[in-house]
Amino acid sequence: MRTKLVTVLVIPSVAFLVLAGVQTHTLVGRTTALGDFAQQVGIGREIVALVHQLQQERDRAAGELGELRRGGAGADRDAAIVVLKPLQAATDQALRDLRRAAGPLADADASWRVAYSEVLEAYEQVAYIRAAIPPAVLGSDTILSNYHRAVDALLRLLAEPTPGEDRPALSDAVLRYVQLARVKELSSRVRAQLYEAARAGRYGLEDQVVLTDLRAQQLTALGAFRVAATAEQVRRYDETSTDPAFQAATRLEEQSLATGAATPSVLPAPQWWAAGEQRQELLRRIEASVLDDAVRQADEVSATQLRTTLLVVGSILSVLLVALLISVLVGRSIARSMRLLRGQALRIAQLELPDALDRLRTVTGGVPTIEVPPAVVRSLDEIGELAEAFVAVHRSAVNVAVEQATTRRNVNAMFVNLARRSQVLVERQLELLDDLEREESDPDQLENLFKLDHLAARMRRNDDSLLVLAGTESTRRWNRPVGLGAMLLAASAEIEQYQRVRHGAVADLRVVGHAVGELVHVLAELLENATSFSRPDTVVAVTARAEGAGALIEIVDRGLGMSQAALAEANAVLATPPAADVATVERMGLFVVSHLAARLRVEVRLDGGEDGLVARVRLPGDLLAPAPEREAPAPARMLTASAAGTSWDEVPVVGRPPVWGGARPAGELPVAGRRPEVPPWQARSVPVRAEDVLAPAARPPASTGGGWWSRQGPSPGPVPGTSPTPPAVPVTGGTNERGLPVRVPMAQLSAVTRPEQPAVRHDPDPEAVGGMLSRLYSGVRRAEAEDTTEISMPPGGVHSEGGQR
Repeated sequence: MRTKLVTVLVIPSVAFLVLAGVQTHTLVGRTTALGDFAQQVGIGREIVALVHQLQQERDRAAGELGELRRGGAGADRDAAIVVLKPLQAATDQALRDLRRAAGPLADADASWRVAYSEVLEAYEQVAYIRAAIPPAVLGSDTILSNYHRAVDALLRLLAEPTPGEDRPALSDAVLRYVQLARVKELSSRVRAQLYEAARAGRYGLEDQVVLTDLRAQQLTALGAFRVAATAEQVRRYDETSTDPAFQAATRLEEQSLATGAATPSVLPAPQWWAAGEQRQELLRRIEASVLDDAVRQADEVSATQLRTTLLVVGSILSVLLVALLISVLVGRSIARSMRLLRGQALRIAQLELPDALDRLRTVTGGVPTIEVPPAVVRSLDEIGELAEAFVAVHRSAVNVAVEQATTRRNVNAMFVNLARRSQVLVERQLELLDDLEREESDPDQLENLFKLDHLAARMRRNDDSLLVLAGTESTRRWNRPVGLGAMLLAASAEIEQYQRVRHGAVADLRVVGHAVGELVHVLAELLENATSFSRPDTVVAVTARAEGAGALIEIVDRGLGMSQAALAEANAVLATPPAADVATVERMGLFVVSHLAARLRVEVRLDGGEDGLVARVRLPGDLLAPAPEREAPAPARMLTASAAGTSWDEVPVVGRPPVWGGARPAGELPVAGRRPEVPPWQARSVPVRAEDVLAPAARPPASTGGGWWSRQGPSPGPVPGTSPTPPAVPVTGGTNERGLPVRVPMAQLSAVTRPEQPAVRHDPDPEAVGGMLSRLYSGVRRAEAEDTTEISMPPGGVHSEGGQR
């Protein structure tokens, strides 16, 4: 509708504007042409002034050349220079005036610019030939011909203005002052010839022929002037020609004419120069008056054309404005209704409907009521009906969105219910497996139980992923910070191929308790992806370091990798979590990681490595807890190596299965999945203190007990207040070249003389961590069954690594 209205208004207006534009362009073109014509005619004053000065200089130079030829080598050349120098300066000043006046005509038509450039070139030749006058090394014809060319170029420039074929009156005005300028030029050349002969004292061989030709040309130009000139201009010329000074010059000129057999007389030089100069001055005045008439006529025609153009343009604009005003008044009501309807439609499509859909998509409780505003146009015509149709469509879309939100809420509630029921069953299964592991003595059965334990842990993680899919927060929470290393071990314990995970340098940082469960879930998904899409004979490296106020965790694998397009798509999903749909099930891990990362404000990014992928997890500073204050001195860190026969390499480390029993055979390396030779509970040695490792042979065999990760808990530490016995055999560093023992500084000091130092940290076995977390989560799930989401820590705390609380 609006397009049709615009078309109805625009098409006639455009047609009118096109016609008016053509007419205006024609008028503007004429105005511009007449304006340029008036400027070119106006610059004629500077042109005739330069012509007059060139004529004065040329005629005087002709007389000086005749005098120099007459005097020969003894002629006074300095006198010629003194006479010509003021005339040359006046000519140069006239040229500068012409250049200044021609500046605004730089954009004039091409023919005028060409004629102007010819004038400048001819004048350069005049300036160059001036130096040849005093020496008289060149002939008079050669020198004077340069002046003739300059004057002819100026007269052609003077005749260059052209008003057009439809302006004959202006063309006649130009012709009049051009013909009069030619009459004056021919008169000046006659003066030059006679003055040169008077200064030389005789006529040349061809002087009479030249004079006769010049007088004939002068009569022809004068006749053309009388034909083109007005009666007033002819009258002024006649009055000028009857002036006594003009008549005196004419009578002197007649004495130089050859009559019959009589020889033409040579005129006296001073008398002829004075009479000729007066006649040239009279011709210059009549020339100036004729030129002023042409300039005045050109200005009047240009001004008249400008007024006509402005009047026509103003009339066109006035008619156009009136037509537009009438059209606007007629279509105002329709346009207003269309504008209101368009605004309501855009507001519904861009603001109200998307906002309602977002509210319904993110609703967590009951479905809110969405109000639909009424139509803004209430007329009874077609536009009002269209507005009511828009409102009906808006109401239908909101109703559909409400129904979808209700359905989605019911489905999420079913997902949550099923996931929590499954979690309870998995926790009961883990408790049962834990009891069976403690009572089982057969290594084969124990290995199968461990495999079932891992499968159950993975099932529990799948239940957590289902809760994330339903938009519910995790129920695994802690109210105290947990070490970053322990959190990485817990994540490794939840994947199937935990033996392939290698923990590198891990910063001594702690994570706030409320984020531990979800961060463990994120890391477990990334580790699962790294081990699943890499060869079984490769390892997955995990490192963690502090970065600014936060921490950076890197997981590096040597697997299949991803293309750049797939990496970009995966990183886009991680940066902007998508909504749950059918495609989510195919890439459950990526969906879960993106939503958990957005919930915790953690940045997760995948980058291409040398042979696989590098997953980087950046923890913000608000997820890190400050280091706890040091309490009373705690017992030394518990170790799982025996003091009598187990080497330090046999301490359980992440990614390497522990070797149960005594020393390992030479050359045999631990292999993931290899059946232990001795049941774990029989091979575990009694935890010892760090100082006991320095001299293991001096201590008696320790009694069998559970290590730090044993199911029986940590063994009791040393009794406070007792002093350990120094080793019986001194510790030496070998012998020197003389066979004497080398003393090890401070090796003989007793534990009494120095405080107990903690041993070097080694990551515990992920399998043991999994058992401990299984028992911890079992209590959590029992609390969930009673609708409890917070875990209350006992007053005494829990045992952590090293036996500390």
